[in-house]
Amino acid sequence: MGNVRTRVYRAGVLDGEDFPLSDLSRHLDSADTLVWVDFVRPTADELSELAGELGLHELAIEDALAPHERTKVDRYPTHLFVTCHAVRFPPGRTQLDTTEVDAFVGDRWVVTVRASDDYDIEPVLRRWDEAPDLVATGPGAVVYALLDDIVDRYFEALGRFDAYYDEVSDGVFSEHPLRLDQQREWFEMRRALAKFHRLVLPLREALSGLVRRQHEIVAAVMLPYWQDLYDHVIVVSETTDSLRDLVSSLVDANLSLRDYRQNQVMKKVSSWAAIVAAPTLVTGFYGMNVPFPGFAETAGVVVSSLLIVGVSLALYVIFRRRDWL
Repeated sequence: MGNVRTRVYRAGVLDGEDFPLSDLSRHLDSADTLVWVDFVRPTADELSELAGELGLHELAIEDALAPHERTKVDRYPTHLFVTCHAVRFPPGRTQLDTTEVDAFVGDRWVVTVRASDDYDIEPVLRRWDEAPDLVATGPGAVVYALLDDIVDRYFEALGRFDAYYDEVSDGVFSEHPLRLDQQREWFEMRRALAKFHRLVLPLREALSGLVRRQHEIVAAVMLPYWQDLYDHVIVVSETTDSLRDLVSSLVDANLSLRDYRQNQVMKKVSSWAAIVAAPTLVTGFYGMNVPFPGFAETAGVVVSSLLIVGVSLALYVIFRRRDWL
């Protein structure tokens, strides 16, 4: 059994709330009323109860009950069906929490369905109460306030992504490579960004259809508000694309820097190996059990020592000048 809330607006002003669903028809009998019904985790029976009275299409009801629906706007003979997703980025976490929010939109009624109460709808209700002139224009104002609140939370998520990848950029180009736990966090944030992009892109297409076709729920007086909302979604979409490009660039830069650091290490190891090989060569030559100039003489020790020091020092200077050491 889901949670149900109801409200009725008369000429844009709140006239009553929390009335039983059986009174829905009585409120809709008045021409100047707008009714809102909100469900949280509804059952099929609860939505079916409204289907006959409001003419809710069975496919729309099926979509409202099914999880993980794609953001979209469907048109039916008696109403629109809008699916969108609210997002939340809990502090200290790298996982993006999403809540599906559906809306059946009729000529004088709006039915919202939330997959969970993680999405707080109270700010939307306050916006309705503070703008009676807009609510009086019809359900387009109600749906606009709902979508605008959801898009505002998209900007909050973008702020988190932007701040995080600024830190990652500094970490990638620091002297110390990323630790394993940092790379895991980076992967989780990259996956969250991809998930966020999948939510935003379809919303842009859905709003474009509503605004450009000037659907009946978008009254002329509300058209500038919907256009502004559409512009905000474009900004979110383009910023998300920019962040994805930045992440790809950071991945490439991280791989390049990793290869660069490995090459630096290999150059140093190879340089020291060459320096160590020089005295090994000299001592190996003079260690042969055969007579040679300076054998068993002090001069042989002096020459071999000078060769060891000279060759090693020469190699060190050469590698140092080439920045291998």
